[in-house]
Amino acid sequence: MASIGIYGRLGRMGQAIAAVIPELGATLAGGADAGENSEGIARRADVLVDFSAAVAVDAHIAAARATATPILIGTTGLSRAQHALIDQAAEEIPILQTGNTSLGVALLSRLVREAAERLGSDWDIEIVEMHHRMKVDAPSGTALMLGEAAAEGMGVELSDVAVVGRAGLVGARAQGTIGFAALRGGRVVGDHQVIFAGEGERIELGHRADDRAIFARGAVKAAQWLVQQAPGRYSMDAVLGL
Repeated sequence: MASIGIYGRLGRMGQAIAAVIPELGATLAGGADAGENSEGIARRADVLVDFSAAVAVDAHIAAARATATPILIGTTGLSRAQHALIDQAAEEIPILQTGNTSLGVALLSRLVREAAERLGSDWDIEIVEMHHRMKVDAPSGTALMLGEAAAEGMGVELSDVAVVGRAGLVGARAQGTIGFAALRGGRVVGDHQVIFAGEGERIELGHRADDRAIFARGAVKAAQWLVQQAPGRYSMDAVLGL
């Protein structure tokens, strides 16, 4: 029975995770929020989950490394430097970083990768996402994760082909690019759609989240899986055995 510690315990995801932990056969080791002792909770937990803020992630990784505690990072809006830090930490501890802990989104990501690989550059790829009005980062971590999947299928780096938002006289769409559009409003938990547009036909792959609990359950299941792994950097694909 894994004991799970939560960074960002008082946030929406932190509260949702704490609520589903008992039903999934785990225990709550406690939580920490901004300004609290990161290492204390790391010492009490078998595994950590981080749904805090990007500015706090460095300290949480440091605490996980200091205590040799596996950590799942679901916080979005991470910088390149933080991704490099995750790579370094993964040499010492099991670490799973993801923009979305939904098992359905993990499968969607695999489908997007395979579609991009098989359809080729003649098909334009656009990613549209919508979230509640309070979300502070855009595109969403999930949208970027889907973009990374598409770019991997195309055999390119997302940073080289991403087009985030369009306004004004931007010219014709460049072949091989991946477009992103972000919508914000109401209490939308999370909608994502990946559009493959070809000559005279379209393929649309999507996922709609109606309940935040799906992310919480996925996070707990992933944390339970992670605690049994060797040091390394993992994704939700590995949790599903994809």
